[in-house]
Amino acid sequence: MKTLTIIPTYNEIEALPITVERLRAAVPDSDVLIVDDNSPDGTGDLAEEMHAADPQIHVLHRTQKNGLGGAYIAGFGWGLERDYDVFVELDADGSHQPEQLPALLAAVDEADLVIGSRWVPGGSVVNWPLHRKLISRAGSLYSRTMLGLKVRDITAGYRAFRRSTLEDIDLTSIESVGYGFQVDMTFRVARQRKTIAEVPITFVERTLGASKMSSDIVVEAMANVTRWGLRARGQTLAQKLGTR
Repeated sequence: MKTLTIIPTYNEIEALPITVERLRAAVPDSDVLIVDDNSPDGTGDLAEEMHAADPQIHVLHRTQKNGLGGAYIAGFGWGLERDYDVFVELDADGSHQPEQLPALLAAVDEADLVIGSRWVPGGSVVNWPLHRKLISRAGSLYSRTMLGLKVRDITAGYRAFRRSTLEDIDLTSIESVGYGFQVDMTFRVARQRKTIAEVPITFVERTLGASKMSSDIVVEAMANVTRWGLRARGQTLAQKLGTR
């Protein structure tokens, strides 16, 4: 299947070339789309140099920093226009190991969405303090409880989507731009009654550059999850009352 790996960037000039080199070695058949949000450190210019040296590397420039969700939606749109079959989400910072991507791509043969999961048997996290693990696990637990999902790592960002999965989602209606975007996408795929599979991965904390995670991102995600969950419960109740 024709695969596109999307890598959003903002100030990733140190980590990006290493990640892309590892990706091209691990899955040489995958094309790469770097979506840069006008990085002031020159990441966008570096991406253009990488494109000039390798025709399988492409670059999409955005004019401002507009969130992870916006970058992926732009990347999905670019790839859908060019008839890709599988769309991969990959962090630029090396926390998602490209060497584990073949396992996700193998699973997408049988699933509509494959999630590289830290919290299923065989999954793990390297170099995270205890409080980061607790926050991630608690966020996943709260999200799947509120939304009625069985996905163990609902906030995970290492993913592979089938083309048909994205085509059946109204991407223009997605409101979340931060890390809540991953929860939003999972919820939408589940409501389409599509198959979601989790593949264990080893998540490695970045060693280059600065993390984009902040308390505002967490608050936005939890507020959205609460709203989506209450809305879904209200719709279910209305449907039950309507059938009586």
